[in-house]
Amino acid sequence: MLDLKFIRENIDLVKEAVRSRRDSAPLNEILELDHKRRQKILELENLRHFRKEAARQSQMGKKIAVESRSLRAKIKALEEEVRSLDEQLEELLLEVPNIPHPTIPLGKDETDNVVVHHWGEPKSFDFEPAPHWKLGQSLDIIDFERGVKLSGTRFYILKGLGAKLQRALISFMLDLHSKEHGYAEVYPPFMVKRECMVGSGNLPKFADNLYHDEEDDFWFVPTAEVPLTNMHRDEIIPPGILPLYYVAYTACFRREKMSAGKDTRGIKRGHQFDKVELYKLTEAETSDDELEKMVGDADDVCQKLQIPYRVAQLCTADLGFASSKSYDIEMWAPGVSEWLEVSSCSNCTDFQARRANIRYRPSSDAKPQFVHTLNGSGLALPRVLIAIMENYQQADGSILIPEVLQRYVGEKVIR
Repeated sequence: MLDLKFIRENIDLVKEAVRSRRDSAPLNEILELDHKRRQKILELENLRHFRKEAARQSQMGKKIAVESRSLRAKIKALEEEVRSLDEQLEELLLEVPNIPHPTIPLGKDETDNVVVHHWGEPKSFDFEPAPHWKLGQSLDIIDFERGVKLSGTRFYILKGLGAKLQRALISFMLDLHSKEHGYAEVYPPFMVKRECMVGSGNLPKFADNLYHDEEDDFWFVPTAEVPLTNMHRDEIIPPGILPLYYVAYTACFRREKMSAGKDTRGIKRGHQFDKVELYKLTEAETSDDELEKMVGDADDVCQKLQIPYRVAQLCTADLGFASSKSYDIEMWAPGVSEWLEVSSCSNCTDFQARRANIRYRPSSDAKPQFVHTLNGSGLALPRVLIAIMENYQQADGSILIPEVLQRYVGEKVIR
């Protein structure tokens, strides 16, 4: 959420930021309501002052008593109006996206993202590499028909060493980030309250893409970013604690309405998938550096798996709603001849912290300030699974298991 005072004093900057994102926001309506609210507050303050002065009078006749009762009623009515305007403004402010970082490229869509780093060379095969769905079916490690039988389209079952490889990846990534990169492991709930979705920036904008239990008003997490953002909701973090690093595994649930008709073959897009999430709470002065470190932590997973990847800085039009600056990490998948996004690392500045009311004290006698929050996949499945299957496939149809995963799987090859 953007600060209302910031919007009021920098309206041209905010309007340009929204335009650069190819997005929309009710900025004119916000300004109108804000003006009306400030007028009502001024009127309310004048009435309160008048009442206070009247109370000081030593003699109050019947007429003044009647006027006093009338004054109390007017004040109460104005207080209700101000509360109503506050609520309306709060709802409208939730629809305004974050301001893009001044260093990121302008663009009209994802084609204007800028590749800033490559690692590894795509492997040359002396046979035609197969896509993961063919490999999965021939090795009997992915069952598409029974996934659809159980839950419908965009669902599948991992079997045998396919399921074990998925579990190995999760354990490997959690161990790497917690033991070598300094993140504290968290196992959060997969369902959260409405206010958690609001705090992370998923509601109200993305309600159509979320799964919701109406009876208890629980929301299934689209990513562990949601519960990790809200772990410190409505808290003031003491001096000397920041930065805080968290890593969490969750299943993730998304309706995928925004990708209707895309990637219908294989396991690239599903309504349920697994992800290991990286999350940081930092001071404002260090958040840009912390973002670069987070990208490096996600890179490390790709390198240890020995899979070629590239890093792209997102342009303004491809930024997430809450993000000020983002990088995508994409692994090469030779079977589908495609770069697959396996991570998006973002600095959300104080945007989520304002929504979730997360603050910190720089020192014991300092005024609380909003933290900066950062998130990134470290990494997301099943696309890493796709990249492994397609990069490590052999001419006989088998799949080698990356060396760093062999002790988790207990095997060297899937055949």
